[in-house]
Amino acid sequence: MAEPWDVIIVGGGAAGLAAALLLGRARRRVLVCDSGEYRNAPSPAMHGFPTRDGTSPAEFREIARAELSAYPTVQFLAGRAREAGRTEQGFTLSLLPEGKQQPRDLQARKLLLATGLEDELPDLPGLREIYGHSAWHCPYCDGFENAGRPLAVHGAGMEVVRLAKELTGWSRQLTVCTGGARLTGRERGQLVALDIGLREEPVSGLAREGTQMRGLNFADGGFLPTDGLFLAMPRRQRSDLAQQLGCGLTRHGGIRADHHGATSIPGLYVAGDNGAGLQMVLIASAQGSQAAFAINNELLREDLATARRQRAPRQPGLRKA
Repeated sequence: MAEPWDVIIVGGGAAGLAAALLLGRARRRVLVCDSGEYRNAPSPAMHGFPTRDGTSPAEFREIARAELSAYPTVQFLAGRAREAGRTEQGFTLSLLPEGKQQPRDLQARKLLLATGLEDELPDLPGLREIYGHSAWHCPYCDGFENAGRPLAVHGAGMEVVRLAKELTGWSRQLTVCTGGARLTGRERGQLVALDIGLREEPVSGLAREGTQMRGLNFADGGFLPTDGLFLAMPRRQRSDLAQQLGCGLTRHGGIRADHHGATSIPGLYVAGDNGAGLQMVLIASAQGSQAAFAINNELLREDLATARRQRAPRQPGLRKA
């Protein structure tokens, strides 16, 4: 088989691109496998990233890939990684290239999973058409532009209560909509204490003009006018490669890893939303750089150990009497 890559990065979002940049500068042979699926793809702009505040995620990736073109040891391959395995030398990866019928087998000394998460949108008619434009999940990303506006907060249980309480920093015109689920007395009390409205009847759909939300329609014929919708919703790992390799998940669904992104599997690292911690583009980029630093140090130790073994003088053999 072909010589293994030093590092294969699965995921072409912020974490994967940042890792590729640092490893490229370390002159490592790096392959970035990019499925073309990104959690923030529906959003027209990302926020909280100095020098890139308001930049579209697509433009951000385009700029990053243009910068990476200066590093000849970094290459990209479009396609979906399907299977991963371990070998004595590192890892194998089976990837189906974009537009191809047959998978391609790859080898790497180290593997970085920057595969991200996938949000599980509730089944609300019209939601996908407005998601990223007038429906969101992160107040830090989209709260500023909606400060002071009437907003609905959709979800169930303590998760929707927490999100509504967080949103009070941006707007006090809030209504929690549970879509038919019932809150506990304690959860209701927290909303009442903050003067947050509550609608527990099922939602039948969204009223909108293009991508702009105008309100929620309820199954009983009621209507709630609102300028936007924040969602407290579950999320799942976009890829099961980590589980294939034997990694465990945290109780919140993130891949277990240390603060450098190293998992319990030697040579396997994670970075970005698929791990633990705050989920923002800036944080994902930092995690990608941190994992790349740890990976390069590990590769360097291995390379130096190999060089020492190759240069060690041979012990003279004993002569027979």
